Amino acid sequence: MAGANRKALWGWALYDWANSAFATTVMAGFFPLFFKTYWSAGADPNVSTARLGFGNAMASLLIALIAPVLGAVADRGSARKKFLIFFAYLGVLMTGALFMVAQGRWEIAILVYALGVIGFSGANIFYDSLLPAVSEENRIDFVSGLGYAMGYLGGGVLFLINVLMVLMPRRFGLGDMTEAIRYAFLTVAFWWGAFTVFTLCWVPEPRGAGAPGISAAVREGVYQFAATVQKIRHLKTVFLFLAAYWFYIDGVDTVIRMAVDYGLSLGFPSTDMIIALLIVQFIGFPAALAFGKLAQKWNVRKAIFLAIGVYMGVTLFAMGMSRREEFYILAAVVGLVQGGIQASSRSYFARLIPRAQAGEFFGFYNMLGRFAAILGPALMGSVGLAVKRLLTPAAPSPEQLRWIGQTASRAGIASLLILFALGALLLYLVDEQRGKSERDAYEFSLHHRSPDF
Repeated sequence: MAGANRKALWGWALYDWANSAFATTVMAGFFPLFFKTYWSAGADPNVSTARLGFGNAMASLLIALIAPVLGAVADRGSARKKFLIFFAYLGVLMTGALFMVAQGRWEIAILVYALGVIGFSGANIFYDSLLPAVSEENRIDFVSGLGYAMGYLGGGVLFLINVLMVLMPRRFGLGDMTEAIRYAFLTVAFWWGAFTVFTLCWVPEPRGAGAPGISAAVREGVYQFAATVQKIRHLKTVFLFLAAYWFYIDGVDTVIRMAVDYGLSLGFPSTDMIIALLIVQFIGFPAALAFGKLAQKWNVRKAIFLAIGVYMGVTLFAMGMSRREEFYILAAVVGLVQGGIQASSRSYFARLIPRAQAGEFFGFYNMLGRFAAILGPALMGSVGLAVKRLLTPAAPSPEQLRWIGQTASRAGIASLLILFALGALLLYLVDEQRGKSERDAYEFSLHHRSPDF
């Protein structure tokens, strides 16, 4: 590759290195931990779980609703980097603001966190849209994989540093674990903001028709969404797979976002939760590569079934676990399939959609993915609260309250089995050969301009 292209490629990949720190340290790691022990200090554990679950759900719902508008803007080109700057630094600012949220102010913490998630997710739309600008078509899979790998490494490196800060605060000149976690949020903001500069300086802005105004973007986003839905109506297998994907990936994303909160609800020390997240992070990268090879040599659909089965087993095991060693085992098992189920789902979807319109269909796929982690956290929180209310007597003893709280948390995690089971059932109904036939017929109709499509 020419020097300029290589520089642009690395500038693009470094954004994944930059923003993955938010996904690991904040979303999966310290925010749920700090939310329960600091911002919701003194609150009932099941109530704080419900708050966190609904907060995650609202943030995911909002970004999913505005994604078509952002996608319409990204498709027009010429302002992608400007929107990337806006959303990325919104996320950076909100991450840094978590440092200043006082103890007990869970409402402010949820609001700031939700805005950070919106910045993170919104910037990713424009980051993804820059991929064609840094790669030739025959190398796009490699470049996309490079970004994914850089994300694992970057997020893991900073998370390891943050974990050391929390486990050994005095070695870093900090007073205690609480202060260390607050400063960890600042390190994520600095890391994300600093490495994003390379993307802004090294990646060229693609030429395009120019960014539409807000009203035009809304119209284009709605039109693009409606047009894609109309096309999917004629591709029943694609529709069926997307329904299956929405259910099981919602379960996967809920495990990612709520695992730490669940462990704390069972009474595990926060340090154990941190170590478990490190296990997931560093097992996840090589495991994702190995899972991809398995899907290629075996069968990608079977590989997805395998991953769903593993997640169902993890959920069942989590309902009865009581020792931290069991949590470590679960973390390792999740690390083996977490990246694999996401990568395999994407490649399976690619087999079913019209090749000439892959970008449009993947836009819909990614938007649907953003609707994930709405139902799962809300379901987990609602079931936990309902079971707690059902089991709590008029004058419970402290021992009864502890048992009821843990039972409610176990019931909440058990509710995720519904999502995995529905996803597996719908995936079982997906016929890949029929899907390819529908795709070929659709492509033929486009070529011959059939009015039926």
